[in-house]
Amino acid sequence: MSQLITLATCNLNQWALDFEGNRDRILESIRIAKKRGARLRVGPELEITGYGCLDHFLENDLCLHSWEMYVQIIKRPETFGILLDIGMPVLHKNIRYNCRLLSLDGKILFIRPKLWLANDGNYREMRFFTPWLKPTVVEDFVLPPEIQEVTGQKIVPFGDAVVNALDTCVGAETCEELFTPQSPNIAMSLDGVEIITNSSGSHHELRKLNKRMDLILNATKRCGGVYLYANQRGCDGDRLYYDGSALIAVNGKVVAQGSQFSLKDVEVVTATVDLEEVRSYRAAIMSRCLQASTTDVRYQRIDVPIELAVKKERFDPTIMPTKSKAVAYHTPQEEIALGPACWLWDYIRRCNGTGYFLPLSGGIDSCATAMIVYSMCNIVVNEALEGNEQVLKDVRRITGNTDEWVPQKPQDISSKIFHTCYMGTENSSKETRNRSSELSEKIGSYHVNLNMDSLVSSVTSLFEVATGKKPIYKIFGGSQIENLALQNIQARLRMVLAYLFAQLLPWVRGNKNLGGLLVLGSANVDECLRGYLTKYDCSSADINPIGGISKTDLKGFIAYASEKFEMPILNDFLTATPTAELEPITETYVQSDEADMGMTYEELSVFGYLRKVEKCGPYSMFLKLLHQWTPKLTPSQVAEKVKRFFFFYAINRHKQTVLTPSYHAEQYSPDDNRFDLRPFLINPRFPWAGKKIDQVVAQCEGKPGPELDVLSVD
Repeated sequence: MSQLITLATCNLNQWALDFEGNRDRILESIRIAKKRGARLRVGPELEITGYGCLDHFLENDLCLHSWEMYVQIIKRPETFGILLDIGMPVLHKNIRYNCRLLSLDGKILFIRPKLWLANDGNYREMRFFTPWLKPTVVEDFVLPPEIQEVTGQKIVPFGDAVVNALDTCVGAETCEELFTPQSPNIAMSLDGVEIITNSSGSHHELRKLNKRMDLILNATKRCGGVYLYANQRGCDGDRLYYDGSALIAVNGKVVAQGSQFSLKDVEVVTATVDLEEVRSYRAAIMSRCLQASTTDVRYQRIDVPIELAVKKERFDPTIMPTKSKAVAYHTPQEEIALGPACWLWDYIRRCNGTGYFLPLSGGIDSCATAMIVYSMCNIVVNEALEGNEQVLKDVRRITGNTDEWVPQKPQDISSKIFHTCYMGTENSSKETRNRSSELSEKIGSYHVNLNMDSLVSSVTSLFEVATGKKPIYKIFGGSQIENLALQNIQARLRMVLAYLFAQLLPWVRGNKNLGGLLVLGSANVDECLRGYLTKYDCSSADINPIGGISKTDLKGFIAYASEKFEMPILNDFLTATPTAELEPITETYVQSDEADMGMTYEELSVFGYLRKVEKCGPYSMFLKLLHQWTPKLTPSQVAEKVKRFFFFYAINRHKQTVLTPSYHAEQYSPDDNRFDLRPFLINPRFPWAGKKIDQVVAQCEGKPGPELDVLSVD
């Protein structure tokens, strides 16, 4: 005996405050779900407003406009005949909640507020919403008058309830609730809920998808049941990229999975499942049956007099359960190639820009940035050739082409929207100039090759005339402060030139679209963490696709891209010594990034992870690394490296307050904007922690350590 039901979940590319666009994408997902025979459709978290509205959520207009869009959705005849789970903010008793609204045939069944809010890392939900701290409690909610007119209802249930159809029971949880120790899905499954939905706004981080999938599969493996996971996908207006991967799982196995990265605005994932498999699976686990029979948690059932499964008397041999499949994962190198590229595409098409401008230095960071743009062009071409109408419309508008134009290769797009420039000085090498030119030729960007020595000398001459002093480089006898000033003026002038060229290159090329280019930054997460960049230099840009990616991962990406896109030139970037090329090159001296920083990029990644993810201060970081790095390094060497890292991190904190908005891809990102909230004026010596570190070093070396200044307590 079987009881089959077709279910639908989706990835939607929603945009913050794009009410009509969000509405239309929701409607399209419902149409697709119905066409495939689905009886339940689940959408992403806060899909009507877009998840990333941030402080706009504090505006009551959002609740008003959400109701206006919601009514336009559920009153449409094509949305009848399917159980809908739609997300939006709701004001109840003057309290703002993040809610799911479940409806059928134009009637609201109940409103389910989010119980546990995401409130760390990139998320500040408790700034905008209040959690529903009354599990299984249901209250009356009075619908707004204009909604009453449409639905014919005045009061609907509001709270933690479940939908009870004639043949099954459906419950809802939202995003963060899945990640909590006592996820609501556990209590729901013990109370007989067979189908559980999760509507999410979960962002991409490198290697993060595995954790999400493990939680879903382990939950359904322990408790049994059907789990529908929906997620937003795309850049909805900020640093995050929501990475889709909508999923349907049954009893710990995946039966359907959506794509993680794609330019499709609407992707619906459907599967036909057998509810009898759930019942058999659960009944076979005696310990689960004992817990279920004794649990005190009982959910209020919202009765709906319909059958969701295919009726037995209408047996159709063509309808069968969807077979299970392996979870699809991308490698970190593929994630870098796809995630930031899709983010860049959403950004350029939604800001009405005409393209991107990148200072291409010949180093690995700007090379990686260029290859991400090239990857974007490659993704767009593939979607266009597959007939994605939205992508075709967008790419024609951005490039200024006719309605019949279809790009055939990535260079067809990059030659029109991607602009690169090598800004050389007397300190630049022939090798970096050649690498930049060759890479530009391969990817098809519009390239400018210039020397800016006259500009640099003009500025330094102006300073000399004004002060009577002429700064000189350190290798020629100058002081450290002179050396830094001469390097910084080159870097800052490159930023000025970048914005000048970004504004005028479209005009130079005869582009009738009066919009300028967006300037791309190319500082990696390790350099941002260490502060190894000039404030307001060419790392200051409009957006930065690699600002949340480590140098180590970028090298892996370049190696991958060399084979993926058949570009051997990329291997030259991998083998080159990282250098800023801001100091003169002599027979005995070539500037090196790692020598300048006093630490390797691999060490920086470790420091960054321990500082942010494991929440280590100087002392606890030293103790961890003392165990990890000895005997390769002596205790004194470990102490010196930790102190050096925290010193430069502290004195450069002010730079992180003005970092270019970057694609968030790494947990140890130092982005000061909402993610890494630390003061930017602190004692860089960390004197107390330093003394405790010195004590441990002395103990390891069998020497007397420094005395700690401890006040006595009488």
